[in-house]
Amino acid sequence: MTSPLVRQARDVQNASRVLARASDAVRRELILNVAERLAAASDVVLRANAADLADYDGDETGRDRLRLTPERLISVVEGLRHVAELPDPLGEVVSREVRPNGLIVQRVRVPLGVVGVIYENRPNVTMDVAALCVRSGNAAFLRGSSSAQRSNLALVALWHDALAAAGLPTASVSLVEDSSHAVAVEFMKLNSCIDCLIPRGGPSLIAAMREHATVPYVIDGDGNCHVYVDVDANLDMAADIVSNAKISRPGVCNAAESLLVHEEIATEFLPRLTDALPGVEIRGDARVCAAISTAVPATEEDFAKEFLGPIISVAVVSSIDAAIEHVATYGTGHSEAIVTDNENTAKRWITDVDAAAVVVNASTRFVDGGELGLGAEVGISTQKLHARGPMGIKELTCVKWVVQGKGHVR
Repeated sequence: MTSPLVRQARDVQNASRVLARASDAVRRELILNVAERLAAASDVVLRANAADLADYDGDETGRDRLRLTPERLISVVEGLRHVAELPDPLGEVVSREVRPNGLIVQRVRVPLGVVGVIYENRPNVTMDVAALCVRSGNAAFLRGSSSAQRSNLALVALWHDALAAAGLPTASVSLVEDSSHAVAVEFMKLNSCIDCLIPRGGPSLIAAMREHATVPYVIDGDGNCHVYVDVDANLDMAADIVSNAKISRPGVCNAAESLLVHEEIATEFLPRLTDALPGVEIRGDARVCAAISTAVPATEEDFAKEFLGPIISVAVVSSIDAAIEHVATYGTGHSEAIVTDNENTAKRWITDVDAAAVVVNASTRFVDGGELGLGAEVGISTQKLHARGPMGIKELTCVKWVVQGKGHVR
């Protein structure tokens, strides 16, 4: 007997074929319509979110990810409008060549089809993913967590109303309402219906994906992001960047978790961390603990950990080479920042650090789809195939070869 999830998945797959044929204007207006509906229904969404928060029994980091506020909803509305105004990726001719025999060979951008996303808390992901999928001609198949179920249902209802008004299948944006582990595993195995799977969650979700998924997936991985303060850094700038990267929102993947300081400026810079990182526990090596009385000794595990909270690991390094080696040893390939006024040192960092994003003289918090001009993101890939870094509408497409001849035979 066909399970309810498989029946829903087939509806989503059928809807994806209709959506892929929708014009640029129709997809654009649909997203703008959802933005207007969200702005008008913010009170409804906030009440649903308040009910989710009332039942939530996790830690403060998870609560912050779950929480919607009027300000956050305004940001979501602005993100929707930005996505709607992005250039249409579909039909873009990536390359064109006329072969010696006269064949015209092109590669043209087309949708992936059905994009499945499994995510925890963060109901804003519901809107970001749906908008990016629709803009790129894909159906969005969403499996959120039980903790955000009321919020997600309220948000998806806005999409269904707008899709129906546009004459498009409401299954183009679908939410799995059964949040059980068994259904999550079944979702990961829907390779006959889902074309690409993206997990957005903690280590346990990523581990489950690696164990169970048969659908091709793109890992939105851990963010053990570093900031390296070089010997040639402007120390006032460095203090501001470290502060923003760590404490502006410590529970997100682009927050800094590790700080590296060149030994020649360590004596001057390390004492500044007390003021730059109020309320943050500093776990440091011996030289850090000697310079900061409140620091506690760091373990090997601390340097590899994504804390997602008010804790940071700090190490003193002897050179740019040592900093790069530290990142290579403990980093997760997400976002790595350097603060330096030395152009050659910055070039070394850009060239030699292996990460989805490298940042020079700016906070790691800028590694975000909205901040980088994508409008939003479906995730930040820490792998290298097929996408890397923040994934926007182009990362939700693939190419189709178009070969045109005039009776050519081989």
